[in-house]
Amino acid sequence: MKQFCLVPIVLALTSVAHATEAWPEFRGPTGDGHVQGSRLPTKWSETENVLWKSKLPGRGWSTPVIVGERIWMTSATDDGHELTVLSVSRKTGAILQQQKLFDVDAPEPRNKMNSYASPSPVTDGEHVYVYYGTYGIACLDAETGQVVWSRRDVNLDHQEGPGSSLILHQGRLIFHCDGRDVQFLTALECKTGKTAWQTKRSLDLSGVGDYSRKAFTTPLIVKTDEGERMISPAAQGCYCYDPLNGRELWRVSYSGFSAVPRPVVSNGLAFVVDGFAKPKIYAIRYEGDVTDLHVEWVYSQNGPSTPSPIVVEDRLLFVSDNGILSSISVETGELHWKERIGGNFSASPIASNGLVYVFDREGKTTIVRPSDSAEVVAVNELDEGLMASPAVSGNALVLRTPSYLYCIGK
Repeated sequence: MKQFCLVPIVLALTSVAHATEAWPEFRGPTGDGHVQGSRLPTKWSETENVLWKSKLPGRGWSTPVIVGERIWMTSATDDGHELTVLSVSRKTGAILQQQKLFDVDAPEPRNKMNSYASPSPVTDGEHVYVYYGTYGIACLDAETGQVVWSRRDVNLDHQEGPGSSLILHQGRLIFHCDGRDVQFLTALECKTGKTAWQTKRSLDLSGVGDYSRKAFTTPLIVKTDEGERMISPAAQGCYCYDPLNGRELWRVSYSGFSAVPRPVVSNGLAFVVDGFAKPKIYAIRYEGDVTDLHVEWVYSQNGPSTPSPIVVEDRLLFVSDNGILSSISVETGELHWKERIGGNFSASPIASNGLVYVFDREGKTTIVRPSDSAEVVAVNELDEGLMASPAVSGNALVLRTPSYLYCIGK
């Protein structure tokens, strides 16, 4: 394996008039980790470029979402008996709201790497929607934090805790429910919380064990010449639905389960991680008559069990949970390079101004310029690492560690 070295940073003198101000969902405005217009810091520590640092109550791995002057997150007691929503001032980090939404008498067990507040919220600018899996879902006013509606009747057995995050589409709230008992996805009306549609997964999973029916993924909606399509990975296969009505359009079978990463797309291909234990990446052509024959390629080395991949130009980058960063061709799946950057990873990377930021669980952020080799631009460290994926506010990073929320910027 070739060695990598630190390379100098060249800051482009470009306009930041359109810097990302809102961060509405898991993986940002486009759902794929890309940051538009912002000029993010490349150097920080506990004593450098920290605009503010706030102690957070409870435990949760949900990505912060940002709307207006507030940053929203979910949290929970470590035992899962109390589920809470938090809002923090974007300017100062002061906690503006800490509200218990649900009590849980008998929480199911969770994986030691999971939390009872892992699904990320989503916002449409007027409301914030929070989700705790089978334990409840709620809509809050984004200005006041007042609960508009809530439901506790969309249930499943997560076995190891909830993980799938929310998305919005044309006034509806959509989420996966892939448990070991039931497997479906549902859409709720944003205004009322009433069910708009619900679609059962069509693959017959009666022949596989309970654990092999689970998934923790989040769907992605893409535009095609034939209309909008929702790429929806699940256990034992990936589906495509019409997001307006939940009608299944196609599916591709595989043998993976308990997958976490959200799919990304490029040039008509959807890149889908099939499972947790031995993750493989499937490149699926999602337009037209898609069948198993429309799997363009499969990549099976050092795949990401938890962090989502990211596309930068003609490259698909991903980091394995044990710290191997890889770059492959989006067209062919051919390996460009792989480098061990150390650490253990759960958070999904982001890309800004040609740089990719990857955040480990131990507190280290490695910033890479993807090219013909892994050019490491900088390595920064905090006292704690990230389980939650990052958010961006203007030209600042919002990083959630197990104990604190940081705003990193100049």
